[in-house]
Amino acid sequence: MYYKTILIVDDEPRTRQGLKKTIEVWGEGKYDVLCAASAKEAFEILEEKKVHLLITDICMPEISGLKMLEQLRNRQDRLVSIILSGFPEFDYAQRAIQLGVVNYLLKPISKSKLIESVEKAMEVEDNQNKVEKIEKIVDKQLLNIESENYQNQSPIKEALGFIDKSIKTQLSLKEVAKHVHLNHSYLSVLFKEHTGLTFSEYITRKRLQEAKKLLVSTNLSIDEIAQNVGYHTSKYFIKLFREFEGITPHQFRKSNKDNDI
Repeated sequence: MYYKTILIVDDEPRTRQGLKKTIEVWGEGKYDVLCAASAKEAFEILEEKKVHLLITDICMPEISGLKMLEQLRNRQDRLVSIILSGFPEFDYAQRAIQLGVVNYLLKPISKSKLIESVEKAMEVEDNQNKVEKIEKIVDKQLLNIESENYQNQSPIKEALGFIDKSIKTQLSLKEVAKHVHLNHSYLSVLFKEHTGLTFSEYITRKRLQEAKKLLVSTNLSIDEIAQNVGYHTSKYFIKLFREFEGITPHQFRKSNKDNDI
């Protein structure tokens, strides 16, 4: 079973096959190593398959390796890449760095240098994948609220702490107001003023963030996750999730559960 896909793009058949064989022997079946003879072929593969690492020659007919990376960057693909070149050109290397290339290898390439570069690149890809997943899970508005430096005795700080501990229960504004010894109408105004969200908006965002964590890190059913984050029925949970995320919980899980965070 393959865990990652590596795409080699080079117009020289011997180079392509040599790189492919070296990586396959080293990878011991963990990598699906694909080859393309041109940028055009590479784009076709990238349209059909998720590629975790791109290894490309700079000098190729029609579309160069750098030009291909520029086009991929314009499409907002965050693809980890290694550049191959027969010329130690500073301008090439500088542009490659700007495009996020993790290594710039000069031909002829030794097997040890190639393997070392691929190992490093896959570490970068793993970390990048984790960051992307965290970005999808974390609600930026909640992050901003949590990073605020509230005073120790602030009623808002107490309210947020109480909500965090009680998120699985049927929380009400009156219940939280009672806990922080404030009138619920006053707490409602104060909460909105300090956090930028209404009490109900905050609760919903907090529950959905917790739900996203459970979707990608557990095998709990949608019903169980709905219960875990404070919703009596999965139907209402799915409705809210779709409104905020644009997709269903099942679709979110399917697109983000390939690798653990």
